[in-house]
Amino acid sequence: MELIQETPDLSAYLAADEVIDHDHPIVREAAARLAKEAIDSYVYARLAFEFVRDAIPHSQDSGDLRVTWRASDVLEQGTGICYAKAHALAALLRAEDIPTALCYQKFDVVHGLVAVRFHGAWHRQDPRGNKPGVDAQFSLDGERLAFTPAPESNEMDYPVLYAEPHPAVLSVLKAAPDRPYLWKTLPTALQGIR
Repeated sequence: MELIQETPDLSAYLAADEVIDHDHPIVREAAARLAKEAIDSYVYARLAFEFVRDAIPHSQDSGDLRVTWRASDVLEQGTGICYAKAHALAALLRAEDIPTALCYQKFDVVHGLVAVRFHGAWHRQDPRGNKPGVDAQFSLDGERLAFTPAPESNEMDYPVLYAEPHPAVLSVLKAAPDRPYLWKTLPTALQGIR
């Protein structure tokens, strides 16, 4: 599958905004802590991925009822679903000038992940969190994602790389008072994308 940038402007994939708030002190502190252990940007990206994947539990797996959506809140509260964890990883990577996009897959509901740009190409990464049957790994040599869509089941990878969260994703996160409510409102598809 060919990944398609939503905007040709690569600087959009480095920007801070309300969600990917990599200018926030909590994000900056986490990025600085991880950067101390990294010898280069590739090692930093792997460390940031592993930190978000392993140190921030997926709220469904942990039973946490809180809904986070802003990167700094995910890091501060230590919880989030796939979208929120993708926002946190994007913020940590952008904080160190690594272009990072948000991207999505369609299963029963839409699943969120990121793509990082190295060697002139985009590489998708899934910080969702491992559990029995899920073994996502950081890789620039072929995808090691949490899930693989089955086209015969109407599952798919969306090819678009977003600089900001998809509005359908962000609106349900912001509107949810808790995870059980969120689970009833998760988007099952992204409109206008095939």
